[in-house]
Amino acid sequence: MNILILGAGQVGSNVAYQLAREEANQVTIVDIDAAALRELQDRLDVRTVIGHAAYPDVLERAGAAQADMIIALTNSDELNMVVCQIGYTLFSTPTKIARIRAPEYINAPNLFQRENMPVDVCISPEQLVTDNIEQLIRFPGAFQVLEFADGKVRLVGVRAREGGMLVGQEIRALIEHLPGVEARVAAIYRKGYPVAVEGETVIQQGDEVFLIAARKNIRAVMSEIRKLDAPVRRVIIAGGGNIGARLAAALEKTNQVKIIERSRERARELSETLSRSIVLCGDAADEALMLEENIDTADIFVAVTNAEEANILSSMLAKRLGCKKVMALINRPSYAELVE
Repeated sequence: MNILILGAGQVGSNVAYQLAREEANQVTIVDIDAAALRELQDRLDVRTVIGHAAYPDVLERAGAAQADMIIALTNSDELNMVVCQIGYTLFSTPTKIARIRAPEYINAPNLFQRENMPVDVCISPEQLVTDNIEQLIRFPGAFQVLEFADGKVRLVGVRAREGGMLVGQEIRALIEHLPGVEARVAAIYRKGYPVAVEGETVIQQGDEVFLIAARKNIRAVMSEIRKLDAPVRRVIIAGGGNIGARLAAALEKTNQVKIIERSRERARELSETLSRSIVLCGDAADEALMLEENIDTADIFVAVTNAEEANILSSMLAKRLGCKKVMALINRPSYAELVE
């Protein structure tokens, strides 16, 4: 497949890395940053083109006429939409994907239709991260939550712990424990390696178990693998950017939310847009501030600033000061493995 990626930033680089690993894909990346393209070309088997992503002549040089897919991942929503429009109008590109961050665009009715704005798929990494964090907070004890069938079915990843009814027993016992409940064990990982999922497979303590069940039954199914954690009440969020603001807005109706933002101007803006959340201007790595805000009584501390090093350090500080659970937004895989 011929794939054209516009934008060599963090998102574009990660997408290129994943797609270039497949031999069937021929990947071309366009960006105005020559240094970023040079670095990608040194690491990946990709073709690079220097130029403005929306200029027709640049797209032509990049092979848009032969591309099966255009993925517009620049930092500008408007630029990404224009790229898709040009790909549709001038090059008849079959599939056009755009990164759209502004909810005003995403929520606009009938905007992304072929006769209006020919974007086949809209992706918002910030919204995906927000949704993922929200699900993890709604289902404490799970390390992964995915939705299917418009939210009617959920897949959750749970680490087996003492107190779970199914721990130490065969999988087939799940039917006896929860009669009338449709649930399946989709996968089991033990010490990083997959385990065959069969009726006689015994779930051991420490296993990573992935379960599928209806939304209304998911907590009951989780209780088979580990003792359920108490519902989350108090949440402290470090970082008032796109992700932090969206997360606070999603949680403030049901939780006590505090958000810590370094920028005084941004903190003032958040205090005007959020209805119930408490907005604090300060540094989440400030121990005195964390103690003053009773971090030891918080159920969850979530660090979602733009600096992943700051997210890691502030999360470690929160954990040391007594917070029950911490989450940190990390983009580099090497950092994630190190922290884990």
